[in-house]
Amino acid sequence: MSWLDDHPEIRNVRLGTADLNGQPRGKRVPIRFARKYEEEGTRFPLSVLNLDIWGEDVEDSPLVFEIGDPDGVLMPTERGYVPMPWLATPSAYMPMWMFNENGTPFDGDPRHALARVVERYKALGLTPVVATEMEFYLVDDSGSEIRQPASPRSGKRRPGAEILSLRALDAFDGFFTDLYDALDAMDIPAEAASSEVGLGQFEINLSHVPDALRAADDAWLFKMLVRGLARNHGFAASFMAKPYEDYAGNGLHMHFSVLDKDGNNAFADGTFEGTPLLRNAIAGCLKGINKLALVFAPHANSYDRLVPESHAPTGICWAYENRTASIRVPGGSFGARRIEHRVAGGDVNPYLFIAAVLGSALIGIEDGLKPPPPIEGNAYEQDLEQIPDTWEQAIETFDNPFVQRIFPQQLIDNLIATKRQELHYMTELTPRQQLELYLDTV
Repeated sequence: MSWLDDHPEIRNVRLGTADLNGQPRGKRVPIRFARKYEEEGTRFPLSVLNLDIWGEDVEDSPLVFEIGDPDGVLMPTERGYVPMPWLATPSAYMPMWMFNENGTPFDGDPRHALARVVERYKALGLTPVVATEMEFYLVDDSGSEIRQPASPRSGKRRPGAEILSLRALDAFDGFFTDLYDALDAMDIPAEAASSEVGLGQFEINLSHVPDALRAADDAWLFKMLVRGLARNHGFAASFMAKPYEDYAGNGLHMHFSVLDKDGNNAFADGTFEGTPLLRNAIAGCLKGINKLALVFAPHANSYDRLVPESHAPTGICWAYENRTASIRVPGGSFGARRIEHRVAGGDVNPYLFIAAVLGSALIGIEDGLKPPPPIEGNAYEQDLEQIPDTWEQAIETFDNPFVQRIFPQQLIDNLIATKRQELHYMTELTPRQQLELYLDTV
């Protein structure tokens, strides 16, 4: 029985997948044809997963003219239908992923890249448990300059950020009520919402789940939902890494632990320090930060966020319960030991991001890597190796042996070609044009 049988109100369906930039690409189909696509999938050019941020073909992509721009086959993922509560017409979304004509996974698909990493954990008898923290700004972009939206309740604009302010949350109670209702309808497990350090900035935590693909789906769908629902309320929602020069950027922090074959937390042994496996994973994450910078900071604007004393890490280090570090081991119960990866901006592709973090940790585990001692105090004031601060550097250094252990070569080549094209054309844009490009795109 199809999900659609229990939802007769649905009038049309979207079939879609994420390209390398995390942009939804797909088709809208009438409801009467939907069941055919559930079983057969739909044909779709492979090159569409390798478009630039404007949605244009990458000029030197081998997927286009060199091989005749062939189709692959988009097939439904195990997620199944989800409603699209931000649309006025009752609609459903069918998440899909790309396969080659012969039925093998397409190496340029970000979701397949994450699935490969998860399978490597499974081969070791391990299961990653993943949660994400999603930061975003609510923005009035109707004028010549962006600003915090006026409260629907009072009509006023708050003059400051109001960190962890209930008043700031309550000012947009209608939006957050609709958002949580929509998250329930989409079966996305969202926990606490909080007001953050930026003007009109908020964060919502998505729950830990023992399914990394599910966690990535949730984060990707969450971004679609928040952006769409905000427009219904008369403003924009932005996951752009740094929409305001003078306020903190948006991060996408990832928390993860690993279960062993018996379902126990393999990072926890009842001590403050945690297990050797925890430290192996930390060492892998540290080793991967510079090598995977293009995943953690994929856009021109991403590097505006990575500046000292702006609530984003700049030095490569780890620490217990220290938010100035790039890799943090949060406090709390020793039995719940986990890693928080704090480098990525809110503008990342969740599939590539989670694959990069878990893949780095896995390399640390496989190679028995040992991290340096944890830092204490303010990381911004210490002599540490620095996270790359230019897009050009991240692009030119992305094809390296460490990354090749995580991502297929085809995906690496496609992402580099995409970013080189974007870099070329980005030099022609004014700061305002960059803002308009990224604000509610990424």
